Amino acid sequence: MENLVYISKLVMKKLKIPILILMSASTLLAQEEVTTEDPEFFAVTSPVTLDIGENEEEDELYVPKEKKRKKKVFYGLKTKKRFTKQGIGNKTTYELFYVLKDFELPETYVRDVYWLDYRRQEIRKGGKIDPKFGAILHGSYKKMRNNQVLEEGIYYMGLKHGRWMTYDKNDLLVDKAKYYKGWPRESMVSYYDRDRKNMKEIIPIEYGEKEGYYYYFHESGRKAVEGEFHWDERVGDWVEYYASGRRKKIVRYSKDPHDDEFRPYTWKEWNVKGKLIYQRR
Repeated sequence: MENLVYISKLVMKKLKIPILILMSASTLLAQEEVTTEDPEFFAVTSPVTLDIGENEEEDELYVPKEKKRKKKVFYGLKTKKRFTKQGIGNKTTYELFYVLKDFELPETYVRDVYWLDYRRQEIRKGGKIDPKFGAILHGSYKKMRNNQVLEEGIYYMGLKHGRWMTYDKNDLLVDKAKYYKGWPRESMVSYYDRDRKNMKEIIPIEYGEKEGYYYYFHESGRKAVEGEFHWDERVGDWVEYYASGRRKKIVRYSKDPHDDEFRPYTWKEWNVKGKLIYQRR
């Protein structure tokens, strides 16, 4: 740092630039070095949002302009172009998209995985996917009617990724959302380590409410708790696990998030050896 300041002084003197500017710059550099080394700089257990840059999806999807991107290749994976068609006449709606050339299921805890059902000739989300009759969406997506775009976005191995836009019949933007490999950008994540590699908890949040699958992990990386939120309420079965990976308990919630009369209850419980010790009849 001292050598940098000394050299900078000589340059400033030669160029007749006020020394005050130099001192301000060097002070900022010194402050930056101290800040990044400060242990308080890392918020390990505090939740952080899955925030992505304004142009991240474009940066990942396309190579620099001087290099021509290979056709039908997104994020380094080969795809096939497909479309669906619904309706007749002026009400015909087209979906233009790509699917993975080689079938591959994403390794993810995300609830909604989008895929093309060849038998129904429609895009579906979730459910069991048979490689013989389905393909995973991957790459750009566009929904159109009368040459007018209704919705557009990007899929990453069946997961919504980057910026998604929805338009009305007057071509006015009515909705804009951002995702990071299937998780809404508002989702809150916390980690056990400051390098943010060992995930501790992920709370799915969309439009300010808890929506989607929730996970809490043991420090080993195994699941500790999993369940689903809908409209900010817990729904269905919430499962707890021992550190060994064995199931510990299932707590049952109403499937209807608006059911105020339903009272959650423990449905099943196991001991550390995996033996069922309680079941509500």
